[in-house]
Amino acid sequence: MKNKKKIAILCNYILLPERVGGMDHFFWKFDATCKANNIQVDWFFPNRAQHGEYGSLTIFDSNHQSVESFFLDFCIQNRPDYTHVVTHFVELCTPFFKKVKLLSEAKVIAVDHNPRPIKGYPLKKKIEKKVKGFLYSKYIDELIGVSNYTVEEIINDFGFQLRSKTKTIYNGVISKDIKVRSNRALNKPTFLVASHLRESKGIQDLIVAVQYLPLEIKNEIKIDIYGDGPYKNQLIEKIKKYQLEDCFSFKGNQSNLNEIFSQYDYMLQPTHMECFSLSILESLAANVPVITTNVGGNEEAVVDGSNGYVFKAKDTIALTAILEEVFLGKKKIHANTRIAIEDKFSLEKMVNEHFALLLNK
Repeated sequence: MKNKKKIAILCNYILLPERVGGMDHFFWKFDATCKANNIQVDWFFPNRAQHGEYGSLTIFDSNHQSVESFFLDFCIQNRPDYTHVVTHFVELCTPFFKKVKLLSEAKVIAVDHNPRPIKGYPLKKKIEKKVKGFLYSKYIDELIGVSNYTVEEIINDFGFQLRSKTKTIYNGVISKDIKVRSNRALNKPTFLVASHLRESKGIQDLIVAVQYLPLEIKNEIKIDIYGDGPYKNQLIEKIKKYQLEDCFSFKGNQSNLNEIFSQYDYMLQPTHMECFSLSILESLAANVPVITTNVGGNEEAVVDGSNGYVFKAKDTIALTAILEEVFLGKKKIHANTRIAIEDKFSLEKMVNEHFALLLNK
C-alpha cells in the first residue's frame, strides 16, 4: 500500500461540549475526508475533548498552553514527516512560521478567521504588521481568508507581496441539519440574537435601539438572546436601566440552535467586528433573514433588502428605524433565504476546497 500522507493542523480553538458549532463540524468532516483518502491528521488543540466526533480524531493537546510552542517542541522531539502544516486561529506572520520551516519541509498553510476593528489598527500596530509581513510571510506558502474581506485585510496588514498566494475559502454550514421556517410573520415578527456575549458583538447597541422605539412597539417586541460570555452582566444592567426587561430574554448557550433558528422570523446581529459569521449562515439556511452591520464579510452573505437588512455598525438610530419598519410590516423579506446558502456556503464545499489544498505539495 502507498505510504500514508501525514499532515498537522494547529487550532487555537478551545473544545467545549456546550459549544458545538460550525467549526467543530468542519474539523470532524475534514478529518473523515482525509482518512477516506489515506491521509493521517494530527490535530493540535489547547485541550482534549471526546464530545461529538472528537473521540475519533488524533489530538495532541497543549494543556491550555501555547499551541504553537507545544507544536514546535513536539516536532523537535518526534521529527514527524509532515507534508503539510495548517493553522487555524493562529496569528499570522510571526517567528513561529520561520521555526516551522527550519524544522520541517512541509507546505505551510495559514487560515485567517480573525476580525479587524471597525476603524482599523492603531498606526503602531499597522507598522508592526507590515514589518512582520516583510520578515515572516515568506515562510507561509499559502494564506486562506474565510471571506473576501479577510483576504483584503491580510494583504492590507502584511503587504501586497501576499496577493499571489492568498485566496478565499468561505466558511460553510450543514444545511440539511438546520430546521427550516416555512412561514414568516410579516407583522409583529419575533427576533433572536445568537452570539457570544462580548462588547464587540454590539448587543448594547440593540438595547439602545429598542429604547428609541415607540412605546406601543416596546410593549410588544420580544428579543431572545442565545449565548453567554463576559459581557452578560453589563447587558443586563443596561436593560434594567432602560426598563426593557419585558423586551429581552437571555436563553444561555443551547446546543440545538440548528432547530431554534426556525422558531423566529428574524435574527439580529449588531456586531462591531466580524470575519465571516457562521451564525448568519445558519440563520439564513433556516429561512430566517438577518439584520446585521456592514462589517467584515457580512455583506458577502446578507444582501440588503433581499435576504435581510444591513446598517452601519454602532448606528443605533438606523437600527431603530429598521426594527420599527420590520415590526410594523413596512419592511418585508419575502425570499427564501436558504437557497443561496445551499449553493454557495455549504460545509461540503468548504471541506472540499480545504482538502484540495493538500493535493499539491
